[in-house]
Amino acid sequence: MSYLNTRLFINGQWCDGENGKTLPVINPSTGLEIGRVSCIDIAGLEKAVLAAQSGFEIWRNTPAVERSKMMDIAAKNVRERADQIVLLMTQEQGKPLAEAKAELMMAAEVIEWFSGEARRVYGRIVPARNQSTQQQVLKFPIGPVAAFTPWNFPVNQIVRKLSAALSAGCSMIVKAPEETPASPASLIQAFVDAGIPAGVIGLVYGNPAEISEYLIKHPIIKKITFTGSTPVGKQLAALAGLHMKRATMELGGHAPVIIAEDANVQLAVKAAGSAKFRNAGQVCISPTRFLVHESLRDEFIEAMLKQVNALKVGNGLDEGINMGPLANARRLTAMADFTNDAVAKGAKIITGGERIGSAGNFFSPTILADVPLNAKVFNDEPFGPMLGVRTFKTLDEAIAEANRLPFGLAGYAFTQSLKNAHQLSQELQVGMLWINQQALAWPEMPFGGIKESGYGSEGGYEAMEAYLNTKSVSIFTG
Repeated sequence: MSYLNTRLFINGQWCDGENGKTLPVINPSTGLEIGRVSCIDIAGLEKAVLAAQSGFEIWRNTPAVERSKMMDIAAKNVRERADQIVLLMTQEQGKPLAEAKAELMMAAEVIEWFSGEARRVYGRIVPARNQSTQQQVLKFPIGPVAAFTPWNFPVNQIVRKLSAALSAGCSMIVKAPEETPASPASLIQAFVDAGIPAGVIGLVYGNPAEISEYLIKHPIIKKITFTGSTPVGKQLAALAGLHMKRATMELGGHAPVIIAEDANVQLAVKAAGSAKFRNAGQVCISPTRFLVHESLRDEFIEAMLKQVNALKVGNGLDEGINMGPLANARRLTAMADFTNDAVAKGAKIITGGERIGSAGNFFSPTILADVPLNAKVFNDEPFGPMLGVRTFKTLDEAIAEANRLPFGLAGYAFTQSLKNAHQLSQELQVGMLWINQQALAWPEMPFGGIKESGYGSEGGYEAMEAYLNTKSVSIFTG
């Protein structure tokens, strides 16, 4: 499937920006332009907002069972079109075809799960203090929503937000990533072809700062949801607070991996290693700080090195590729900076630490051992195919290090002790913890962080609550 130029979607119509401006889309495996994406201006944004308001009035009054049926059709469309969409995603994002296919299959599951939740938005009756009063708690959709999503999971980051909003009865304007525009457009088309009314979904691209400032301030927009870096998230959260807008923030992480003295090292390497190099490490929940009991250091490094050496890095369209490129040349520079800083401060390069070739944005999978605490890689999220290893003597020491940073998105731990597992589940300061397994972000489970990794959830029933207003009603019957 050849790559497609991507247009805006406003009020049920695909269109170009009124100013005619477009941006190039670059294939990160080749560094070559493969298409263009249309950009919206302020006049176009106003049209999108007004369409979202009219779409909301239609959608909120559509019976939940009908909303659910349309969402199920959208999920079916995604499954049927997955092989075509993954080709677009791999060209614009770089991840191997198998990873792109997994993202599309999970997207269908997310839609289906939230489709079911649309039928279960319940209020409740609260027993009154006298027989002449009826007390009710009612749930209503919050209104039009603005969503801001990143390039690392072009479909998955949108579908979690969009599915929860639609199931609750909200409309949504999606500001999708300019770097990876075609796969999000294909997702939106799957909903459109399922019968979603005009105005319920909008899709825009353009200047991120201009779009976010306009949408967040707009009185019609009642909620924002953002996935991205902590610094940008803080800016948007502050703007939302200034205008009393509800917000869901899924921000950066720096996930610790604790490998206890009694851990199954082979399991830890297989699970955490797979998670580490998925999407070339460009994952907010990617394991990054490996805290290994001192007695297991050599065994762990040897096993991880073996796993890394088995990885095949290259163009995601090629057969047998396990890891694709980084998103852009800036990430290559960042990886080099992390490596040089760690080595200068005493870390050892076990493998990797350098760019692969001169075409595209390929960086070698990297293991850094004996990383000092003042190294950049143990303080700032690398967001790339790099892991740092430090040893510890006691579990308390490892937990303290895991909790040292202001991030609190995801964490991982490996132990065969129920006592250790209980302590870890109680004391690790993260929003999501996986013990003895890789990350499995199923739609029925909450997905979100604490501390500077954000607030709110994009999974489980908790995600629904973010798109609903609660009204307390008390009726005196006399």
